[in-house]
Amino acid sequence: MSPNSPSADSSFVTSSGSPTQSTAWLALQDLRDEIGSVTLRELFAQDPGRAERFSLEAVDLYADLSKNLITQDVIEALVDLAEHARLPDKIAAMFGGERINSTENRSVLHTALRKPKGQQLIVEGEDVVAPIHRVLDQMAEFANRVRSGDWVGATGKPIRHVVNIGIGGSDLGPLMAYRALASFHQEGLECHYVSNVDPAQLLETVKPLNPEETLFIVASKTFTTLETLSNARSARTWLVEGLGGDLSVVAKHFVALSTNTDEVEAFGIDTANMFEFWDWVGGRYSVDSAIGLSVMIAIGPENFAQMLDGFHRMDEHFRTAPLANNLPVLLGLIGIWYRNFFDYPTHAVLPYVQALDRFPAYLQQLDMESNGKRVRLDGTPVDYETGPIIWGEPGTNGQHAFYQLIHQGSTVVPVDLIGIIDPAEDVGGQHDYLMANLFAQAEALAFGKSTEEVAAAGASPELVPHRTFTGDRPSNLLLAQSLTPSLVGQLVALYEHKVFTQGVIWGINSFDQWGVELGKELANSIIPELQARTEPELDHDSSTNALIRRYRNSRSRS
Repeated sequence: MSPNSPSADSSFVTSSGSPTQSTAWLALQDLRDEIGSVTLRELFAQDPGRAERFSLEAVDLYADLSKNLITQDVIEALVDLAEHARLPDKIAAMFGGERINSTENRSVLHTALRKPKGQQLIVEGEDVVAPIHRVLDQMAEFANRVRSGDWVGATGKPIRHVVNIGIGGSDLGPLMAYRALASFHQEGLECHYVSNVDPAQLLETVKPLNPEETLFIVASKTFTTLETLSNARSARTWLVEGLGGDLSVVAKHFVALSTNTDEVEAFGIDTANMFEFWDWVGGRYSVDSAIGLSVMIAIGPENFAQMLDGFHRMDEHFRTAPLANNLPVLLGLIGIWYRNFFDYPTHAVLPYVQALDRFPAYLQQLDMESNGKRVRLDGTPVDYETGPIIWGEPGTNGQHAFYQLIHQGSTVVPVDLIGIIDPAEDVGGQHDYLMANLFAQAEALAFGKSTEEVAAAGASPELVPHRTFTGDRPSNLLLAQSLTPSLVGQLVALYEHKVFTQGVIWGINSFDQWGVELGKELANSIIPELQARTEPELDHDSSTNALIRRYRNSRSRS
């Protein structure tokens, strides 16, 4: 498929006006005023079936949404808002391959990455699914060779360590999935992830490794990304020096995830070991593409296929379920409710699963790079808040850190709580302790502890206000049976589609990321100024000029 066409999908670019002018938005403002004086205690007391009414199952996930400040009227008005934004049409446009990424004039086809073999998606006269599976088959063949010991390094030793060098989605996605699926790793084979251009990360990573047993995966679509290529060159130097100085060893210890054949070959990588992905694969949507090669090596092609199946099953739920029973849509709409009608600026993701410790960081990029936008698709400024600040850590660690603010702070933070019923491992019933904390936190956030309850418990009068919890701190609780490759795919797809839902309602482009470019451009102009042998002529602002001069004058170089 050609990367460009005459025009993007006009239905996405044409403005239908600010959503704030819609009758659904105005109805939600009225509902916000009404619900402002109602507590979750009252909502549960008024409706004994509330927990069942506001819970649903999607694929392998059970979602309890009942501890949100919502009523059936709120949900209906939020669904009306989604209908006003033509969300069903835009879901169909994305899945159909229309060029909904208007500013880059591209289709958005990450959902095609997990379509089953044999299915087709014809975009501009070409099937995009068959090439995807050709790459997946290439990945599987290579992964099996590494896992079996058939692929050996330059000295004949099998690979024991895989170092993925990337940045952004080329690092956050595979690192998150690798850690999440630790119980599926092949014994004796370990993956490491390097992203920061700070050389300390690469040096600390390779320090304990044997170059004879180390394979590097360089993940860069263009093979020109500054941070990734800087680390890749340093890794190449480490490898070559460790194996006697012959550059030919690179071909047995480096592979590329890229589309730039010339640059890959110039680096010294055998282009037979270059794994392709496409312009319509955004970095933050790429863990299920060739970018996931390290994950496939770690867990095996069969488990990787199960992860893709989990993605696809959630895709189908999102594509086909009615809006009012569609979990990604509901999560997105509830997020709109809090961001735009309660003015809550942040959202925390709190997995009570240690293996998901990098999931919040992964979602930071997915959400904030997608929906951190100040203009609508037609270029007009938004007159409402868009993407929230996403943050979080695993429970129960967070309980001894920032939960104080979540429970009693002056800023309300809606949260997603994630739990697993059957852990991969348990010792002494500790998993029950973990899950008790999960359920207790949701309960405490919702209902708090009233002044009367604190006093009745015997607190002295002067301590009563300090020990009072107002409650009405909203949460979504997601529960699954076990943390499998399929579930990881489902969770990622769930949040991908939540982000898309919100972007559609806000009328913004969730698939470009121009905000990451300006700093890179300026850095490229500053690098030669820092490295110049003679004092360069500087043309920045006075602060930046002074910082460059101070760095140059103070830098000690060996």
